[in-house]
Amino acid sequence: MALPKQLIDGYRTFRGGRLRDEQERYRELGEAGQSPEVMVVGCCDSRVSPEAIFDARPGELFVVRNVANLVPPYTPDGAQRAVSAALEFAVQALKVKHVVVLGHAQCGGIRAYTEPGVPLSPGDFIGKWMELIAPAAEAVGRPSRFRSRDDYLAHLEQVSIVKTLDNLMTFPCVRILVERGRLSLHGAYFGVATGELSVLERETGEFRTA
Repeated sequence: MALPKQLIDGYRTFRGGRLRDEQERYRELGEAGQSPEVMVVGCCDSRVSPEAIFDARPGELFVVRNVANLVPPYTPDGAQRAVSAALEFAVQALKVKHVVVLGHAQCGGIRAYTEPGVPLSPGDFIGKWMELIAPAAEAVGRPSRFRSRDDYLAHLEQVSIVKTLDNLMTFPCVRILVERGRLSLHGAYFGVATGELSVLERETGEFRTA
């Protein structure tokens, strides 16, 4: 089966535009390898592309994306863990200086956690993955505490970012570098409808417009 036409057309536009303008950059990356200073843990939601949001050039961001931009706690039990492997590579091999957890409004994964239903498959992969949201949901409290369901979901999306930052600190390789001042952790929240980016202030726990 052929590659979708929209992808072929997009590539041709890329080849005749951005690739031509940045050919030397790609050549350098091909020969010298990548050395990004920033890792972004983002959601796989098609509306939230870190490269687009941060207007990043090729090689500037090391990105791992999953449902609801989560990082599981450090669990060296031998299980295959894609996010942990990507984190280890970024911190230990690439030696990034920043890790950004990028959450967003109208997150389908967060909503799925709050509206449990029939699993989409016998494996219930989404349901099991979204169990990582439980500590954030406990911290946020009952939905009835909020003005509306949308307000509740927005709070849960943002608190989940904070809890993910806490999970990052359970990794020895991350904690040691943070304590030595060689690695910084950040939280950010993107408004899909507004295009507004808010950044977490760790001192207050609040998200402020960038």
